[in-house]
Amino acid sequence: MSAMPTLVPTESGQRDSTPPAGPVALRERARGLVRRYGVAVGCYAVLKLIGFAVFMKLVDYSGSYLTKPPRLGGGTHPWDVLASWDGWWYQQIADVGYHPQLVPITDSPWYTVQENSAAFFPLYPSLLRMVSDCTGLGLYGAGMLVSVAASLLAAAGIFAVAERLGGVRAGVIAAGLWAVVPGSGVEWAVYSDSTFVALAAWTCYALMTRQWIPAGLFTLIAGLNRPTSATLIAAVVVAALVALFRRTDGITRPLIAMTLAPLGLLGYVGWVGWRMGDWGGYFKLQRGAWLHFFDGGRFTVTALRSILLGRNDHLFASPVADLLAALFLLALPILIVLLVRLRPPAVLMVHTLLTIVTVLGSQQVFSNVPRYLLPAFPLFIPLAIALSRLSRPALTVALGTCALASGWFAGFAIFELGAP
Repeated sequence: MSAMPTLVPTESGQRDSTPPAGPVALRERARGLVRRYGVAVGCYAVLKLIGFAVFMKLVDYSGSYLTKPPRLGGGTHPWDVLASWDGWWYQQIADVGYHPQLVPITDSPWYTVQENSAAFFPLYPSLLRMVSDCTGLGLYGAGMLVSVAASLLAAAGIFAVAERLGGVRAGVIAAGLWAVVPGSGVEWAVYSDSTFVALAAWTCYALMTRQWIPAGLFTLIAGLNRPTSATLIAAVVVAALVALFRRTDGITRPLIAMTLAPLGLLGYVGWVGWRMGDWGGYFKLQRGAWLHFFDGGRFTVTALRSILLGRNDHLFASPVADLLAALFLLALPILIVLLVRLRPPAVLMVHTLLTIVTVLGSQQVFSNVPRYLLPAFPLFIPLAIALSRLSRPALTVALGTCALASGWFAGFAIFELGAP
């Protein structure tokens, strides 16, 4: 949002309509950003604080963190859980860097290679290291600062996208829903999810507003953060091809966006393969060390059948967290239909549907399905539009109740009753 021209007196007594320069321009721009995004980001932050407080209190009540190893959620304080699991790996990368290799395992019925940090993309740990060095917060503090800041940027991006589809009030509510949806417990943890959703939201907004170069750059950066940036690359390519076919934005800028978009993802996966001496090394590591690979949905069907029958005999079973994930999965068709009825821009449909296909079509920790679907934020825009019709007291009760409950279903259930 550009600063508005300011009328200032000139030496001749006439008025000049040139925009303010220097610190004045920055202040005006900051005020404009606050006016545009402040309510939405504030709504998100308040709801997130409520859920986060409940989450931390439940962790404190349980006391299980005192008996677990640090890597798996243990520590001396309840908040140590926020730096466990993936957070442990990100801190290791920020501390000592990468050493990509495929080390075979011969005594396991499931795993074929040892775990290695190369499975985790470099953007987030690089930010951890940079912020830690600049602030002296340490890697844990830096990770929390990066995640919280990224979550606020994501809330602003979700607002910007939703506002174009349903108006300001719906945009604010959509940002609020980002704080309480299933899986949102990782937003304020040493995890890369908030960073990726921020990049995804602003990529979608850039494409919706035909800002091709920013869209390509955002997608390039997202490709250094998570492999699921492939959904954004596809969205950029589809949007660019449509623009080229319709000849609405010339040729150069859409082509540049298409060229930039895949460079981050291809660059990192290629680097890992080069260091391992195996161009498919990244995918072999994901499959052999984390049992995470695309199987066309067979594992999702097996896990869902196991949960619905009450057996919980599938791989990575976590009864409570899995049940919540199954309920969310059963609600997914409704959310998709509502989004389709809204007739959003193609970029949102491509990114959302490919995200769903990627998540449900892969073998992974089933309880993490809601978390992996966080980037599919357009699914909640129709719900935000519907909620925007409520009165302010009714809306406050609805979102406030969701915020309180999210401390359990979006945080505690994942980190303590499952495996995030």
